[in-house]
Amino acid sequence: MPLHPADLISRFHALDAFLLEHQHLWRPKPFTHRHLPWEAQHPELSTWLRQRSLEQAEAAHNHPEQLDAPEPFKQIAAQSKALSDIDALPRVELQSVSSRMSVDVPGRKWQQIEAFASSLSFQHMPTHWLDWCSGKGHLGRRLAHQGQALTCLEYDPKLVEAGTQLSAKLHIAAEHVQQDVMAAEAVDQLQPDHTPVALHACGDLHVRLMQLASDTRCQHMAIAPCCYNRIASDHYQAMSTEGQASALELSLDDLGLPLSETVTAGARVRRQRDTSMARRLAFDLMQRELRGIDDYLPTPSLPSAWLDKPFADYCRDLAELKQLSDPGNHDWPASEAAGWQRLAEVRNLELLRNLFRRLLELWLILDRALYLQERSYHVRIGTFCDSQLTPRNLLILAERK
Repeated sequence: MPLHPADLISRFHALDAFLLEHQHLWRPKPFTHRHLPWEAQHPELSTWLRQRSLEQAEAAHNHPEQLDAPEPFKQIAAQSKALSDIDALPRVELQSVSSRMSVDVPGRKWQQIEAFASSLSFQHMPTHWLDWCSGKGHLGRRLAHQGQALTCLEYDPKLVEAGTQLSAKLHIAAEHVQQDVMAAEAVDQLQPDHTPVALHACGDLHVRLMQLASDTRCQHMAIAPCCYNRIASDHYQAMSTEGQASALELSLDDLGLPLSETVTAGARVRRQRDTSMARRLAFDLMQRELRGIDDYLPTPSLPSAWLDKPFADYCRDLAELKQLSDPGNHDWPASEAAGWQRLAEVRNLELLRNLFRRLLELWLILDRALYLQERSYHVRIGTFCDSQLTPRNLLILAERK
């Protein structure tokens, strides 16, 4: 079963206790720490992970819980699986629509929209959909094809214009409004008879929707959150009373952990990502020597064209950018090989941290659900699609009591 109101608080407390108890395992990032604090406590696991290849790490990335690794890995994997277990929301039969509806929508996105739409079961049929951060309004149009009213709120005027034209072409009466949802006047766009929906609205954007929609006493809402780290503050501010009472303090780095699971990248993109990371790790080893300080030095994100530079030029230019001394005569092939070796170690060490990805995401989702529950909503949580379609597959359904 999906999580129902009575389960929300008990699951939140169980997750909270587990995350606090094991924070020494999931907080430190292998990318920035050459040696992780937990490795001294668990030398057998550390050695086992460090000896594995990059290919082995990639193969285990989406399902680290299946690894036959030394303890405490397997024990934590089992506990993590039990705590993060959550069922799919019940499906409702969708009225089929013309194939013209999905024109201009990338395949994966359309499948996500279909899955989201077929997971919306409310006691009372919505009469006016509000597509929040709507882009061109594809989700709203899929929901409003039965003649319900539709309002689409979008910040980018080009997308508003494109959405208006698409709705007209498909004969759907939709109002596309240019609106910065973070602005004070955004509250004027919501009415109690609206049903706001948001499919992958980032951080502050979906939090803002929950605040405004509950203030306005909207009858229902359906929200699939995304990018928990896209917030204006430098640490997480809990929404619910339970969340605010928790001792768990989350940095932006911590909030990025649930987003580290990837299922969509093609081979070329993965290779480019790996090369970029291997070079950064090689430079990290070098800068520690140059500065005589064994600490990570943050570097800015670089244009992809930097990867076309010879490795030596890449490192020299980055050293100059960070105002470090010139590396001089350096064994560049050995340095580059060390970067790739370090990448294999990092990816394998991350597998332990990845056991906490879903737990932290569920903690964040439950904080949102409990906030809505406190504001007189009946709340259910479940998945709306398989994680292969999108790892961000958790959906919050809220209905006013």
